[in-house]
Amino acid sequence: MIETLARGGAAGAVGTIVLNAATYADMALRGRPSSGTPAEAVDKMTKEAGHPVPGSGESRENRLSGLGALSGIAVGCGIGVAVSVLHRAGFRMPWLPGGVVTGALAMAATDLPMARMGVSDPSQWSAQDWASDAVPHLLYGLATYGMVQAAARRA
Repeated sequence: MIETLARGGAAGAVGTIVLNAATYADMALRGRPSSGTPAEAVDKMTKEAGHPVPGSGESRENRLSGLGALSGIAVGCGIGVAVSVLHRAGFRMPWLPGGVVTGALAMAATDLPMARMGVSDPSQWSAQDWASDAVPHLLYGLATYGMVQAAARRA
């Protein structure tokens, strides 16, 4: 079981690299800024937990930005672990549908909490906003699920 967890974490890390590369490529191509929603979510969560991020001004904003990015890495690795465990339990699909489902899980794991916290409202997103979120998550899912499948074959 430890190997399944480790393989899933590694698969999620690969998927997260792919997601970040797609996101940064989109930013470079369109000249769009990075999203502030991960930092806003961390700010809201830490305040609600009674442990706000310390500091002020630029220093605090940098901490929030770093924590927002780290939370994305944690979600990416966590989804990889969950998919690996499900795969080991016998929930297996071909690569393409498995990758789409994995990407949808990752997208839901990030977008739903942000919507519930009021940090983002997907009902107000434009088609371009949806594409900027969905395409990197799809690529994440394809990479992560492909790695889970490859690792399971080698085990």
